[in-house]
Amino acid sequence: MPLRVSCVPIALMLLLGGCAGGHDEASREAVQPAVAGYEQRIEYVSWGEPTVVPGDNLSGETAYLLDTGDRLRIFVYGQPNLSRIYVVDQGGNIAVPLIGNVYARGVTTDGLTRLIARKLGAEYVRDPQVTVDLQQNRPFFILGEVRNAGQYPYVSGMTVETAVAIAGGYSERASTASFRITRRTEGGAEQFEAPSGYVLKPGDTVFVHERFL
Repeated sequence: MPLRVSCVPIALMLLLGGCAGGHDEASREAVQPAVAGYEQRIEYVSWGEPTVVPGDNLSGETAYLLDTGDRLRIFVYGQPNLSRIYVVDQGGNIAVPLIGNVYARGVTTDGLTRLIARKLGAEYVRDPQVTVDLQQNRPFFILGEVRNAGQYPYVSGMTVETAVAIAGGYSERASTASFRITRRTEGGAEQFEAPSGYVLKPGDTVFVHERFL
């Protein structure tokens, strides 16, 4: 009896294979716009500029580093003469009784806590219990084409536009295209241009340019 081979399964396999190929092609087409959109979002975050603004961290918040003008509340358990408000001076130090100047610039509050405890425990206080809290951020400065240039208390999350409002608004000759930001770093200071929505950090200096007609 001759063997009969059905063509239906073969045809069905060929049909499914063609559909699978079309599905893969459609998937690739669907993925391409998503990738392009992702690239556009990254470009938007960086303002489309090739340079990186100092101090920015797009992956999350960076730890707050102390500097000149920061007001600190330091509490040492059982030591009322040491527990008080301290201000970081121009040299980046705080003057603590018994142990003298403690360098605070570029240090976090947690780091300063450990440093003070170590110095006190070395010869003055047995097992010192120290707490360091930031009472008030160092001020920011705004110069150039604003109505009231000067030094002002920093407000958490403030932008360049907020800083201008605190300084009484723009002068009649002010340019709003971009603003020069000066920021203290460990190596000295860095300057860069930023838009009005840029979020400032304590100690920043904002310069509002003059508009040229």
